[in-house]
This record gives sequence, C-alpha cells and structure tokens, in this order.
Amino acid sequence: MAKKKTKKSAGSGGPLKRLLIMLGKVLLALLILSILLPMAYRWINPPVTPLMIIRKVKNDLPIEKEWRDIEEISHCMADCAVASEDNNFLSHNGFDWGAVQKAINEKKQGKRERGASTISQQTAKNVFLWDGHSWIRKGGEVYFTFLIESFWSKERIMEVYLNVIEMGPGIYGAEAAAQHYFHKSADKLTLREAALITACYPAPLKRNPAKPTGYLNKRAGQISSLTRKIGRIRYDEESIARAKKRYAKRKTEWYEIDL
Repeated sequence: MAKKKTKKSAGSGGPLKRLLIMLGKVLLALLILSILLPMAYRWINPPVTPLMIIRKVKNDLPIEKEWRDIEEISHCMADCAVASEDNNFLSHNGFDWGAVQKAINEKKQGKRERGASTISQQTAKNVFLWDGHSWIRKGGEVYFTFLIESFWSKERIMEVYLNVIEMGPGIYGAEAAAQHYFHKSADKLTLREAALITACYPAPLKRNPAKPTGYLNKRAGQISSLTRKIGRIRYDEESIARAKKRYAKRKTEWYEIDL
C-alpha cells in the first residue's frame, strides 16, 4: 500500500523563501560582476561611465571622449595630476592616510575643508560609481579602490584616470579636453596648458582653462611649480620603490605630530 505524501510545513518553500533565494542569487551575481569588471578593465578600456550617462540624462550634455593610451598623452597631464591631486600616488596602496590626517587636522583648526581622495579613489569613483557623498557611495569607492589597486598597475590607473575624468561640460579625458580647449592633440599639451586643465578639476562644469580667471591662473602656476619640484612621474619598479621608501619615512612624522 503506497504511503501518503506528507504535506510540507507551512511556509516551507513559500513566496518569502523564494524571494530570499532570488535576492541572494542577485547579490551574488552583482558581487561576482563587481570583481570581474575591474579585472577585465585591466586590459579593456571602459566604454562609458555612470557619470557620463547621468550627465547625459540629467543635464542633456554630450559625451565627448576619445581614448588615448598613456604614451599618447603628454606626460605633463600625469605630472600635474600628481602635483595637484595626489602627491603620493606612486607610493600608497590607494589611500593616503597622511593626507587624510592633514585634512582632519586642518578641519579641527577651522581652516577651509580640503579633499583627501587619491587618484586611485577618484578613478574608482569615476569608472564604477556615481557622484555624491552618501555612505553607500563612499563604501563602494573604498571597495573598488582596493580592487583596482590589486588588479591594475599604477600606470594603468593613471591611464584610465586621464581618459575618463570629467574635464568640462560633456568633456571627458585628456584628448577631448585638449581638442576642445586648445585645438590640439593630448600629446602636444604644454605644462602650462596641462596645469590649466588640472586646475579646473574640482569644478569642471564652471571653469574654462581656455579662458582662465585670476584664480585659475594662480592655481595653474602653483601646480606648474610643484610639478617641477616633484619631477616627471615614472612607473618603473625602481621609481615606485624609491617613492614607497620616502613615503614610509614620512609616516613616522605623521604619527609623531598626532601624538
């Protein structure tokens, strides 16, 4: 005599359980994608970024961009970026804790608030995330910064940075900026022109390097001066090792100041 099938307990395999399983699969897929995409971008150039799409939809801005390998971009652009945005780019692992501490100290002293995001962090934000200051976005920035620092070389990070960063209304990357503002290719940019473009980074929608204000001229001069002091940015192992050694020495100074 065949046994009667027992009924499943209430709620077992119900809608809630199926929903949770489906949600778990979606989250797992997103996690895998979030790892595979940075790995792929080590060799594949990002075709578009979330910020480009947001600007297009929200502000109806064009997307002017033309990818250039780092060898096809004037070294002045990278040099100025390091001088202006991230002096310790070659030596840190994505996060410049000395710059963070300095920003905190200056805020405590009532000075003007300054950013402490590295070029790696800015690249992670520009390629994978959106603009904003929410904790979710900042958490994503930390996560993707760790990934690109793990999978990419410093040279690749700089290359992607100089090709995706917003350099004006609907203008992305060094080549588009060079063509739009100075009617030349990115490899022909002078130090002065590169410094003017870099000086616009904090507010690229409001500033025009081709028509610099007094502030932009002053800021570009400061960037040019610091660029000469830092020297040309090189990505070979010896240069990076020297930069890391200098960075390690300065860490002691930061800790002593904090004490």
